This record gives sequence, C-alpha cells and structure tokens, in this order.
Amino acid sequence: MEHRRSVLELGKETLQHPHWALVERIAASQHFQSSARLKDFLLYVASCSLRGAPEEVSEHFIGVKVFHRSPGYNSAEDSIVRTHARLLRQKLADYFQNEGSREQTVIEIPKGHYLPVFRPRLPVVASHSASTISDDDPDTAKRRETRRRPQFLVAAGVLLCLVGLGWWSARKWPGLRVHPGAVSSVVDKFWQPFFAESSSLVIYSNALFVGNSTDGLRYAPDGTDANPAMAKNYVDTYTGVGELNSVYELTRLFDDHHASFTLKRSLFVTWDEAKQRNLIFIGSVAENPALRVMPNTMDFALTAGRGFSGIMNRAPRAGELPLYSRPEHPLTKDYAIVALLPGLEPGRRTLVFSGLMTFGTQAAVEFACRPESLEQLVHAASDSGGTFLPFEAVIETTLGGDVPLKSRLVAIHVH
Repeated sequence: MEHRRSVLELGKETLQHPHWALVERIAASQHFQSSARLKDFLLYVASCSLRGAPEEVSEHFIGVKVFHRSPGYNSAEDSIVRTHARLLRQKLADYFQNEGSREQTVIEIPKGHYLPVFRPRLPVVASHSASTISDDDPDTAKRRETRRRPQFLVAAGVLLCLVGLGWWSARKWPGLRVHPGAVSSVVDKFWQPFFAESSSLVIYSNALFVGNSTDGLRYAPDGTDANPAMAKNYVDTYTGVGELNSVYELTRLFDDHHASFTLKRSLFVTWDEAKQRNLIFIGSVAENPALRVMPNTMDFALTAGRGFSGIMNRAPRAGELPLYSRPEHPLTKDYAIVALLPGLEPGRRTLVFSGLMTFGTQAAVEFACRPESLEQLVHAASDSGGTFLPFEAVIETTLGGDVPLKSRLVAIHVH
C-alpha cells in the first residue's frame, strides 16, 4: 500500500468502490508482476476515474505523477506516457482473455484517451463446435437437422418476403428510401439550409505566428499582416487539433446527407466570396481573422487580452454569469460560443463555433452535430410555431486527458 500511495492518493470512497477490488486483482496478477510502471499507471488512472477526477488523467499529469517527470517537461518530445499506454492496453486485454477470463467487469482504456472505462463483460455466444450434442452420433445429428430444417425454411421465407417488400416499396415510393447515414430530424432541421446549398463555406482558424518550430512560435503582433517588411517572417500554416477534429466531424455529417462544403483557411477568405455563401466559422476570433471583419455575435464575446481566457456576457439574464472563464491550473473546463446569425446577404446564414481554446471549439461543433445535445438548442431557439430563430449560446465542456468529455448549454440568447 505504501508503494501505491507514492503514486496516488487513495480516498475512502475509492477504496470502498466495488470496482477498486477488480483494479487491485489486476495489479496483483501475473500479467503485471514484471512491470511496476504499468502497475502504477493502472492504479493511478483507475483511481482518478473512480474518484471522479478526469482532469488529472492528462498525458502531462501522468508523466509527472507516474513517471516522475518534472512539472515543466514537454510531453510532445517525451513519449513515455503514450508508449506505456499502448503497453497497458495490451496487458489489460491479455489479462481479461486469460487470468481474468471469469471477471464480470472489464476495464478498457480507449485509444486516444487515458481515462479507463469499466463495462460489463459481454456474454460469449457458444459456437456450433461447442454444442453438447456429439456429431459422432449419426442418429442424433440427423434428428437435429430434421428439427432445424422447417425453422430454417420459415426464416428464409420471411427474409425473402421482407427483401421483396423492401424492393417493391422502394420502387413504388422512392421517398421511403433511407440511406445508412440517415440521422434524426433535429439534425435535419438545424443543418438543412447548409446541406441544401452546395456553396456552404467552412472557414477554419489560420492564425499568424512569428518564430519557428525549433525556437518556439508566438502570435504575431497586430498589424503584421499589413506590414510588408514583417510579412515575410510570419508563419500561417498551423491550426489547432480541435479545429482539425471539427472539420472531420462536419465532413462526416455532410457525407451522411450527401452534401458537400468548401473548406478554406481564414486568411484566404475574401469579402466577395463570403457574400455568396452560407458560412461556418471554426475557431476563436483570436485565430480566425475573418471573424474580425465580418458580422459577429452581439451578446457574447471572447474577452480581449492575453490568452483570450473568458467569454463576456454583455447582457446577463437571470441565472447567467457576466463572465464565463476557464480555470488555468488544472485546465478542467473550456467554454465556447455557438451562434446562428444572418448571412452577409438576404437568405444566407452564418454559423459560428468559437472556443476559448481548441478543445472548446471541438466541443461546440460536436454539440451541434449530435442529436441528443442539439435538441437543446433547437428547443430553446424555436418560437411557438416551430420556426428556428437566430441565437447566440455558450457551451461549457469538461476536459479530461486533453479531450472534451461532456458538454452542456449554460446560456442562450434568441434574437
């Protein structure tokens, strides 16, 4: 126990949690006897999960707590956590296939994350070769096949009828055809104007930096883009991981509806082409220059200042905060603006997904693409007749392992 306490702090709730006994059995198993580091890794992330502290399961936290790296170490250059995470996933899989094959609960660490998931073991369906009836007995096998034949014929007949009915229905009523990517009506209602127009333009963050990847990058000072002497020194080829994931999420959504969009870096967008399109902005005003010159939100705004660490509420309503700011240390939350605004020309629309950080932007896009969360926006921004109105909203997301885990709507203003 002393060795474990040097890696993690075990509270009473953790020790009494029914899943903790499973964690200790795994740590004491033969699979983990030869690797103290993997055992510490498992104990640490499992304890964080069971005591509800996902914010402590980031790559940086694990590097410091488990592998004794200095608090200022660079996890991008030191891959010790990622390497051991792959080994830990393999060890867990081996344990549950062999020594822990009778465990009723399985622990998994999803790829790309470090927070373990506890799930019930799925029942194993016995294969035909495992039947208790011996195929060595010809009479028994014959009786078995005789019993199965009528059932098989009935099932085959029903299947053929269903296939035939489906084929006939598709020819008779083409509108009934449902493609595999069909989604709920709430997604259709929100996104239909953007699906209907092949000219929708997705504009992703494209900030200006100075410096280089070896010595470090920093935001370029205001006016750099207008100064020819400095223009040759800036770097404009970086964008956030959250923005990348957001484009992927939108690509999946549009593909499901057989729709397409044009993707463009923020620095390359012109006023003339923006007027012709429905616009979708991905990224904060700090890194999306196009948002600074085009109509933007009125009630919610990212605070100007170092780090852009807050969303200002210019017209707080009952139950709302005047400022939504993220904690800096540890970084457990992020906030983002989701807004549906009129476009630059009549009949056009603009969507804005603007997070304080790259994680918040990703969470905002995911919030508007998933039916269960999008329903909140649709319900709040629709009038009594069901008409969808322009709005501005603030989304709060909980972070764990440097990824958005859970998001919720904390404020919405309908115009």
